[in-house]
Amino acid sequence: MNLRTRWEQLEAEILSPWGTKSAETRGRAREEPECTVRTAFQRDRDRIIHCKSFRRLKHKTQVLLLPEGDHYRTRLTHTLEVAQIARTISRALGLNEDLTEAIALGHDLGHTPFGHMGERTLRELAEEYGLPPFRHAAQSLRVVEHLEKKGQGLNLTWEVRNGILYHSKGQINVRHGFTQNVPATHEGWVVRIADSVAYLNHDLDDALRGGILRTAQVPSGIIRDLGDSHGDRIDTIVTDIIQQSGAEGITMSAPIMETVEQLRHFLYEQVYSGQRANRERPKVRHVLRTLFFHLLQGESRETATAIQELIDFLSGMTDRYALHYFQQIAMPSPWPLQRFPD
Repeated sequence: MNLRTRWEQLEAEILSPWGTKSAETRGRAREEPECTVRTAFQRDRDRIIHCKSFRRLKHKTQVLLLPEGDHYRTRLTHTLEVAQIARTISRALGLNEDLTEAIALGHDLGHTPFGHMGERTLRELAEEYGLPPFRHAAQSLRVVEHLEKKGQGLNLTWEVRNGILYHSKGQINVRHGFTQNVPATHEGWVVRIADSVAYLNHDLDDALRGGILRTAQVPSGIIRDLGDSHGDRIDTIVTDIIQQSGAEGITMSAPIMETVEQLRHFLYEQVYSGQRANRERPKVRHVLRTLFFHLLQGESRETATAIQELIDFLSGMTDRYALHYFQQIAMPSPWPLQRFPD
């Protein structure tokens, strides 16, 4: 018996009846030999960690554009926090931690530079040229299926790809062999709820650290019901999810859900759509549209394939690479110094 088989037996013994067993995966788009050491979901997790798109997350905006401090979240640290929260929930509920972690680590691989401001601009460009609306969840699936490894993709299992596509509440057209608009596994649902738990709490923490918000502005009900520190709030929500979830699904109690929605509304009003965000949004739009139309000039024909490739290229950029490219094509370059004869 090899190690993979032993792991699969352990899963059958210790996971809950609604946990996804790696031995029962629906498989990969391209068949390949099994690993003798790792289960299918463990291999998927490792492939994501080692891919270039994952490494680029460290220089992509989470909520604060181009933060200068070392302690603000980036898209990479957000991803790691989602994975930690999701694994805690999965472990407590007897779900497959490896599947959960793989989905969590891959859920934002297709996110744009400049956070949701960048996503909004690429959605606008896609619609202008008759493509489906750009959504980062669908782009994350496109990354692992088509863009990584020079177009080969990572050949992940069906369950991981499904969880990546449906990790977000935004509606995505049913496609890629999936027959519903929600996660097909409990692990996928865990990542979906953990994503919200992570970003709502760490965006509040970063907004307070960055001076966008003052503690006195945070509604008293949020502090009373969830806690007065970042760690307390996450602990309250995660504990509630564990207590309320089971075979029927992953959920929160009504009182905690109401407070979480209050936090979401507060952040959208004060941070995501606040004065500072509104000042920066036109700048982000200008940078990405300038890059798009500059690159478009080099295309012989404006076909759907060419437009999609440009959007793929732009969405894969980090913030600093996008700004560097913009500076090269849109900013005047100084003339080199000349030595004149005495």
